[in-house]
Amino acid sequence: MMTTPILDTRLAKLDELRWHVGQTPLYRMDSLSANPKVQILAKLEWQQLGGSVKARPAYNMLWNAAASGALRGRRLLDASSGNTGIAYAIFAAACGIPVTLCVPENASKERKHILRSLGVDLVLTSPFESTDGAQEVAKEMALKQPDLYHYVDQYGNDANWQAHYHHTGVEIWEETHRKVTHFVAGLGTTGTFTGTGRRLKECNANIELVALQPETALHGLEGWKHLETAKVPAIFDATVPDQTRPVSTQASYKMLKKVARQEGLLVSPSSAANLAGAAQLAQELEEGVIVTVLADDAGKYSEVIQQLLP
Repeated sequence: MMTTPILDTRLAKLDELRWHVGQTPLYRMDSLSANPKVQILAKLEWQQLGGSVKARPAYNMLWNAAASGALRGRRLLDASSGNTGIAYAIFAAACGIPVTLCVPENASKERKHILRSLGVDLVLTSPFESTDGAQEVAKEMALKQPDLYHYVDQYGNDANWQAHYHHTGVEIWEETHRKVTHFVAGLGTTGTFTGTGRRLKECNANIELVALQPETALHGLEGWKHLETAKVPAIFDATVPDQTRPVSTQASYKMLKKVARQEGLLVSPSSAANLAGAAQLAQELEEGVIVTVLADDAGKYSEVIQQLLP
């Protein structure tokens, strides 16, 4: 496919940004396991351009869209609860690609301010329908104006989970020196768990894959889905998890304080929920290396900082 000079320039800039995505460090969470034979390691995903784990799939999906020519003369359109949208916005701004995002109205004010600051055209959707409602609005916009929008659809785009299959899973395998025994992560868009889990199973079929989800449909874990009551993302493969465990919002906020005071980390509620699930699992093991993902830090959540105050 022939590309225009403008598209070539965009792709060249995107290719430069590739080196600022992934390769995040593992952090050993010593305070979360009383058994010295059970380690809990967490990927610090905010230490990459984009500031969250969503930098990985956002980059991959944006690259594929630009390389295919789908963004020639059109805006990138997607639904997001925040982090994927922020990653899109950062990469797209650097490359001159216009972005429109459908975001639930009750997304944190910090996220909405960041998105607008990056030049995103925000379409605020019903706060009662979460990202499920935002997806429906985005689909309708794309159907009505196909010449204006290219709908990326992070919930049904294979480039989402493939970013984790080709990178996150490989990094975990190599960084643990092939000693990882359990991978624990929450379900939201489900790309992190699906892609990373698939790759780790190929590395060692004995690795236990533990999916986490909110304890109830009404919860405070932004970005997570209670799959029994929410729209299940098309990219989710129910055969990947070896087991699925619930995590309460209360346990997440309790973990927020613990890791702030004992590990020196200010993390987001979803990151704390991952740690709560990993810590619960650690209590049941005689030995093992548990790896989880800290999706982002507390910088976009003013209410989290309030929770940490004495």
